[in-house]
Amino acid sequence: MTGHAHAPRVGGAGCQLRGVAARAGGGAEAETDSGYWTLQSYVLYESEVKKSKFIVHAWPVSSPAEAMELIKGASDPSASHNCFAYRIGDEFRSSDDGEPGGTAGKPIQTAIDGEGLDRVAVLVTRFFGGIKLGAGGLVRAYGGAAQECLKLAPRAFAKAQVEVVVEASYDELGTIYSSLDMHACTRLAEDYGSSGTVSIRALVDADKLKSLQAAVADGTRGKRKAVPAAEAAAAGTGSA
Repeated sequence: MTGHAHAPRVGGAGCQLRGVAARAGGGAEAETDSGYWTLQSYVLYESEVKKSKFIVHAWPVSSPAEAMELIKGASDPSASHNCFAYRIGDEFRSSDDGEPGGTAGKPIQTAIDGEGLDRVAVLVTRFFGGIKLGAGGLVRAYGGAAQECLKLAPRAFAKAQVEVVVEASYDELGTIYSSLDMHACTRLAEDYGSSGTVSIRALVDADKLKSLQAAVADGTRGKRKAVPAAEAAAAGTGSA
């Protein structure tokens, strides 16, 4: 199999990246509680196997809907097959698009998982060259093209984040803002209530959550808490 990668191109909207550490691909990386490895940007790769041409598109994605939108948009109706796979956390899907079962979509999925990537979609478009490859040849061609593309693609580490809600009085805002800023939080919204309190929603890196919670509690002498939005919603507090 011969092939070559084009310069990486920025594709569809990717996931939010914090503390990005970009590098070339190669080798599996386990997802951790603090985040995951994904593609830094869209990548295009081409290869040829026994006169069949394989064109690989790979994107960072944030949802199944985004993955399918990109895959459908890049699929070529004039091609022999448009096979794909994606991995988004525990959600994954693949398609052989008319190739013998298990010879295209699954090898592409295996390439994604084998490279230790998450929030990634891969489309492999085949233009038949007149020579049949057989089941084993198809597995190697689709899986190999996808794996080579992903190995060459620049990667980025996306840090996991948690949305928190902090209820505070007006005179406590300075303390709360200071704690949020010290932990590099991103403020999302502020809802001013009629009782003289403010509900602040912010994003914090998952590995800084406990430290932020301690800072908010210490700064307000235990009167206020930084509560994960999911917990606040379940408890019926804040504006979550």
